[in-house]
Order: sequence, then C-alpha cells, then structure tokens
Amino acid sequence: NLPVFDDTYAEEPMTNVVDLHEAGVDADDSEQEIRQDQDYESGDSIFEYAPQIVPTQQRQQDAARISTNNLETLLNQAGEISIFRSRIEQELSNANLNLAELARTVQRVREQLRKMEIETEATILYQHREESEHSDFDPLEMDRYSNVQQVSRALAESVNDLQSLETLLENQFRETESLLLQQSRVMTDLQDNLMRVRMIPFAKYAPRYARIVRQIANETGKEVELNVVGADSEIDRQVIERMQAPLEHMIRNAVVHGIESPEGREKAGKDPEGSIELRLNREGAQLLMEMEDDGAGLDLEAIHAKAISLGLLHPEQEASDADLANLILNSGFSTAKTVTQSAGRGVGMDVVASEIKQLGGSLQITTEAGKGTRFLMRLPYTRAINHALLVRSGEENYAIPIHKIDGVAKMSFRELQQLLDSNNPVYEYAGRQYDVKTLAQLVGAANVALDPDEQQHSVIMVTGGDHHAALVINELIGSREMVIKPVGPQIAAINGISGATILGDGRIVIILDLDALLGVKLQDVQITEAIVPQATQPLILVVDDSITVRRVTERLLERNKMEVLTARDGLDALNILQEHLPDLILMDIEMPRMDGYELAEHVRKDERTKNIPIIMITSRTGDKHRNRAMEIGVDDYLGKPYREDQLLGALQPHLQEFNA
Repeated sequence: NLPVFDDTYAEEPMTNVVDLHEAGVDADDSEQEIRQDQDYESGDSIFEYAPQIVPTQQRQQDAARISTNNLETLLNQAGEISIFRSRIEQELSNANLNLAELARTVQRVREQLRKMEIETEATILYQHREESEHSDFDPLEMDRYSNVQQVSRALAESVNDLQSLETLLENQFRETESLLLQQSRVMTDLQDNLMRVRMIPFAKYAPRYARIVRQIANETGKEVELNVVGADSEIDRQVIERMQAPLEHMIRNAVVHGIESPEGREKAGKDPEGSIELRLNREGAQLLMEMEDDGAGLDLEAIHAKAISLGLLHPEQEASDADLANLILNSGFSTAKTVTQSAGRGVGMDVVASEIKQLGGSLQITTEAGKGTRFLMRLPYTRAINHALLVRSGEENYAIPIHKIDGVAKMSFRELQQLLDSNNPVYEYAGRQYDVKTLAQLVGAANVALDPDEQQHSVIMVTGGDHHAALVINELIGSREMVIKPVGPQIAAINGISGATILGDGRIVIILDLDALLGVKLQDVQITEAIVPQATQPLILVVDDSITVRRVTERLLERNKMEVLTARDGLDALNILQEHLPDLILMDIEMPRMDGYELAEHVRKDERTKNIPIIMITSRTGDKHRNRAMEIGVDDYLGKPYREDQLLGALQPHLQEFNA
C-alpha cells in the first residue's frame, strides 16, 4: 500500500513519505498539519500527517497518508483494548478479594493450630502425671505422643508456607496494578493522539461557505457577508464532513429567503448589506455551532396556515413561536410558493434535522420578525471517544451520553414528593425549566420507588432535541469511556436505544437515545402516583461451616433479589440475631461450636425469633435426623446437594408478603 501524493508535493524537493511510527513525533515536539485530499482510485478520504521533525535550519516535512477507514479501525481497536483493560481490572479486583479471604483463612488456621498445640500439650502433661506411677519413661520418649507433635509441627510449617505464598501474591498484585495503571495512561495518550489526527480546524472550510454566500448573493441580486467567529476551533473530521451538506443548505436558505433585498432592507432601516454570522464554541463535550442572520425572520403566519392545511395543527389550537418555527423540520413542509435551484426555506430542513440527530446532536430554532433567525446546533465534540454517565434505575443500569447532560442535582425525598404531587412537576436549573420524570417512566419500565430514608436523591438534567427533563434515578454510578456496539435489528427497532456497551465485569448496558425518548411529548407520560417507600427485600440468614456453600447460596439468593447474611456456625448466627431479625434462616446441622439442632432450639425458645421460618439443608437425609429436626420445629428439610429451583420453591411459601 503505497502513499498517495498530490501535485503540491511534487514541487517540494527532498520530501519523504514515512510511516507514522517511523516519524516518532509527539504532539508537543512540533505543530502538526492535517490536510484532506481525495483518493481518486478508492474514493476514500485520506489524511496527510505532516509533522516537522528535523530541528535544523531548513526543516523537511515528512508526510503519511492514512485512509479514514484505517483510522476508524485504529480508534475502534483502541476502544476494544480499553474494554479488555477494564475487564482485567475487574478480574484483578475480584482476585484481590479472594486474596484477602485467603489471608483471613490463614489467620484462622493459625489460631486453630495454636489451640490444638495447647490442647495436645495439656493432654501429654495429664497423661504423664497419670502414668508416672507405673512407668519409668518420659512421655516425650513414647511414639504415640511424638506422632501428634510431628503432625502439629508439620501443620505449623504449612501455615507458614501459606503465609509466605500470600505475601508473594500480594506483591504480584501490587505490581500488576501498577502495570495496569501505566497501561491505562498509555492508552489514554494513544486515544488522545488518534483523536488529534481526526481533528481539523474549521477555518479550512470557511472559504467554501463564503464562496457559496457570494455566489447565491450574486444570483439573487443581494448583498450578503458571511462572518465566521471561532474559525480556529477544531472539529472532528467525521462531524464536519457530515455537517457540510446541512450547513450549505441552511446558508443558501438564509441568503435566498432570510436576507431581504437591498431596497427592502433600506425601507426597514437596515444596512443594505445583510449579514450571516456563523459562531463556533466548545462547551464541555459539546460543540456549539450557531448560525444567525439579520434578515426578515420566518413567516410564522404562513407557517401556521400551512400547518393547518397539512393537518399538523388544529385551527383553534394555539402554538408558540418556538413550536411554529420547529414545524419547518417536518418532512415536506414548505411555505415557498416557487421552488428554485438555489434554495427554499423549509424544503430539506427535515434532512438537516435528521443528519444532526444521527450525529447525536440537537437543533434549536428561534426567530423574530424583522430581526432574523437563529439556528443553534449542539453537536458532539468528537465521535472518536464516547463518554457516558452510568446510572441505575431499579435493578437496571443505563448509559446516558455526557453531551446530553446539562447538570446533576441532589434533592431530598420530601422535595421530590412535593414536585411529583403537583399538577406540573417542573424543576428550575441554571435558568431553564425541566420537566421532572423518573428514568423508569421514561424508558417504559415499572415505576421504581425511592427510599424515603435516603437523605439525597440524584436528579440528572438532560436535553434531547428541544425538550428538557430532570430524570430521577436510584444511583449515580459514574462516568465511563466506552465503545458503542450495535445491538442488532430487533433491539435497534426499539425507540430510545442508540446502542450498547460492555462494562468491565462483562455486563451489557444499553445506551439511551434521549432525542428519541424525549421527542415523545412529555405530557403523554403522566405521573400516576407519588413516590412511595420501596418494599424491603427479604433478609435471609445462611448458617453453614463451609465457605463454598455460603458463597454459592448467597449468590443464588442475591440474584433473586434477596438480602443475605452469612454465619459460619451456630454461635456466629446467635451473635448476628442479636442485631438483625431475618425473615428466614437456612442452616446446616453439622457445625463446630454449636450445631444446627442447638441453634434451632435457641431460635424457637427466644420470643423475638420463635416465629422465624427455619429450613435445614444438610447431607444427613435419614429419617432419624429429619424427625429430630421436625420435633424442634424446623419448617422444611432439604438434602445436599440441592437444585436451585428446589431451594427457591421451598422459600416461596414462607415469603408470601414479598411475593405479593
């Protein structure tokens, strides 16, 4: 694959074309020039990367051409690496938890070994005193005692080996975490540098739009000047290429139908020369592109009449100026009496709005009769790196694009309840009115109640198109860099889904399309009831001396929306029962210190706990053990190993109040 030259480089002597990696240039070493050309064979856009790398009297420019498809592939691969790094970090975090559990286990074994040594020594001394009258040998000289001591000593050495292994693993974990941190920094730099390659100054396109203005002004006999403010702003190449046709159409409309003739402007007391101003500004993760003319403005009366004739408005229906202005974005809507080749305000504006929406942006139109029209376009600053805010609503997690978020506020339960109890729940933030909704209602899920005991609830102010909403959520998880994955035709057909992403733990999270969700009239989604306290989940106490059984059972119950407490034996369970009152107890029979029978008797004799259902899960499935359990008052008796559906089925009759 040889690089492609254009004629400008044929005139420059000693110009070499090198690979980007061979150039080895950092963004801080010198300025970078990015130029667009067209590959006449493939038709793909290509980049020319021209860093100045020779700090001599006469610097030579080395350049490399990169296909936009190749660059897009590199960016996607960088994003995939970020996802895998997140998953490795998650797995490392889980392994670190297991290492901590190993440390606690080693400590328990050490304590148990120490107790065994004390008991062994006491037994030896006791037997020595008993046998001293009948034997002339010291008990340490007898094989039966030395065997116990040898086993104890071997166990002590094994524990020391385990502790050494634990220390080595901890050191390796710290080194691995340090390497992952360094790799994360390198990946961030790589993504930033790749993104810079995509960014080009808008000034390269400004002459093109100025030429269009002069051409259309000459054709229509008008005097129009285009002023570009913020032309040095850098824009993602993919964004500006997608916006070229919409911008051209809007500029043509402004010249042909927005700006008056010189005679008309003089009669209106204006300068004969009209003005179109194009302003660019970056606001966080958004690029604000604003186009404003000082013409006559939109003919709202003609728009109103046309809307009535098309059935978009009822003759007696009242509409604000903003609503009327947005009607020109409907497909096929036009008030032009004649169609010209230059432009027709209204014709094609639906395509403009659709293109902006596909980019993940929004379009807002304001107009004033005799003073002009203003188009405010909010576009993503770049599509190379996608930032989103992860939130939880009920049991589901969702991702909201950062550039759609205006702000985050905290509100108490009482304030939220007062808002939602009102006829028109509106929250004012930064001088703008936001309709208050729960995220669950917006996505069409079941209404999720909030905990009244929680001091503060998060409310996210979002903008989708011309609509603004304050979304009440259950939890604010945090911001993430993510790669958007396609979801397939079945899910993509659902309104409000723009894609999906994969989290570090492997979970798939839906990315919401707020333009589509908020595009539905907010008044169509009514609050039917105020937020009520959420019913608590059933609390289950699992008592078993096997850590494996405790963990497996805990995960099963948590997957089925239950809270779980665990105890390793009967005494541990009694300590927990002093502070917590579970809705059901699952227990084993054979446990150290206090077995299941003794624990069940304590539970049934205590006035606080005597009505708590008890289910025994044990490998002792004989009638003798079962009958003993039933005599104590155990509600159900299951054998090990058990099936998940079998255990859940045994739980259901005792948790009826939570199933309702």
